[in-house]
Amino acid sequence: MWEAYKKGFKAYLQLEKSLADNSIEAYLRDIDKLTQYLQEASSLKNPGDIGLKELQQFLKWITELGMTSTSQARIISGIKSFYKYCLLENITRIDPTTLLEAPKLKRALPDVLSYEEIESIIAQLDLSKPEGGRNKAILETMYSCGLRVSEVVNLKLSQLYLDVGFIRVLGKGDKERLVPIGSSAVKYLTLYIKQIRVHTQPKPGNEDIVFLNNRGSKLSRVMIFLIIKGLVKKAGIHKTVSPHTFRHSFATHLVEGGADLRAVQEMLGHESITTTEIYTHLDREFLRKTLENFHPAFNNNRPA
Repeated sequence: MWEAYKKGFKAYLQLEKSLADNSIEAYLRDIDKLTQYLQEASSLKNPGDIGLKELQQFLKWITELGMTSTSQARIISGIKSFYKYCLLENITRIDPTTLLEAPKLKRALPDVLSYEEIESIIAQLDLSKPEGGRNKAILETMYSCGLRVSEVVNLKLSQLYLDVGFIRVLGKGDKERLVPIGSSAVKYLTLYIKQIRVHTQPKPGNEDIVFLNNRGSKLSRVMIFLIIKGLVKKAGIHKTVSPHTFRHSFATHLVEGGADLRAVQEMLGHESITTTEIYTHLDREFLRKTLENFHPAFNNNRPA
């Protein structure tokens, strides 16, 4: 019977939520965990017959399996989504996950690069080589638009509207968004397309891909990571830097400059504003300077 519920849940995630295949598989694995527990407890009931107490026992079971807090939270999120589907389809009349609490997670904020550090990383590129010009266009675009690495490698020529300063990005769950692109990124992207990319014969199926390797194929995400890792080392920067660091830095710099959180959410392509909030980490020094500039208690010139 659970196979029918899983099949319906899968269709819901595909059609209603427009999730990517790997996200759908993750949700289905969460439901598999629940049914595995129910079988071991000799209690394979219908979803509508499962109560909060049994779900709490399930949570205890996955804890005893040695799963991390992050994995537990991920599974609980999947179970909650499943019960939303069950309510919509009238499989259940109440949601037993409403009071089900996930373990509290410490949100580890990744390192942020300053503007000067980003400039220093980009300055390490050897622009006398074709790949140097390509890589400069990649990094300028990543930082200018706050793109995910998957969005960079899949960027298409047909998604570029450089004359009006926008690019069309295909994000998670195949959701499209229009993102402004800065003049510096436009400049180096145009140079790459007109002076470097024209000398590379794209392999079949890659004709519309912006960034190509020297064999005419789409770059891999690992390749972008390795490019950045090498440049960071050359620049002498001792931070944990990945392609995602450029996205995180993009958002942090926007917020530090006073950008509206909703605008940042739109540019990052986040469905929920709470997801955007982890990119709005303002370092202590920035907060201190803000207080010094704007709070009367930090102003030495105030009247005695």
